[in-house]
Amino acid sequence: MDKKYNKYLNFTAVTVIIGLMLAIQFQTVREPIVRDTRDTWQMREDYLKEKETYSKLLQEIRSNEEKLAKYETERKQSKEQVLRETLEELKMQAGLTEVTGPGIVLSIEPVYEEILLGEDAPTISPDLLKRLINELNMYDALYISIAGQRLINTSVIRDINNETKIDGYSLKNLPIEIKVIAENMQMAEKLYNRMQASQSAEELFRFDNLRVNVSKPEAEITIPAYQDTIRVRNMEPVESDKGGS
Repeated sequence: MDKKYNKYLNFTAVTVIIGLMLAIQFQTVREPIVRDTRDTWQMREDYLKEKETYSKLLQEIRSNEEKLAKYETERKQSKEQVLRETLEELKMQAGLTEVTGPGIVLSIEPVYEEILLGEDAPTISPDLLKRLINELNMYDALYISIAGQRLINTSVIRDINNETKIDGYSLKNLPIEIKVIAENMQMAEKLYNRMQASQSAEELFRFDNLRVNVSKPEAEITIPAYQDTIRVRNMEPVESDKGGS
């Protein structure tokens, strides 16, 4: 009886061991190791991008949580005050209020020494101006004005009758002054350094006999509010029976 029991026990142990080995082998075959072929710099770049995205998301979450907490705290005390502050914040984001903060001033002017005799003074093209604005936005510019005209999300820069205009305002007279406000003085310094080292901006403008001068960061730069009426299209109020009332 003991021999039979020992034989059965040994058989069971061998079966369990074989089963574990097969399971490990199956798992190894089923999930092969995928090697990361990216080099160190690419991985570092991807990591920094993901880290920056994560940081921005955290900031947005904290900002929204703070607003929710503020609404909850002041809901019974001062609903009107919170709504007024929200309205002012939205107006600022839309460009409807004057803003003051640290930033830089760019001046676009002709390179007179390179203009041939008899040629007309150069003008700035819409594409060239758009490229410059895109570069400023890429370097975290918060607010921008061009020749005293506030630039907002719906602003249009285009050629009308061979004349570059922003929201209908002419930009034919040089020099053109572009004011840029950054989040803080440190970001203004960073913006200044990047624009000083911007070869693309220098080369593009030089081709059209223009140059871009960048002033040193200033603690206080004032950008005017958007003057025209913002037209909202393809939107209508929600009826009470269709949306939450």
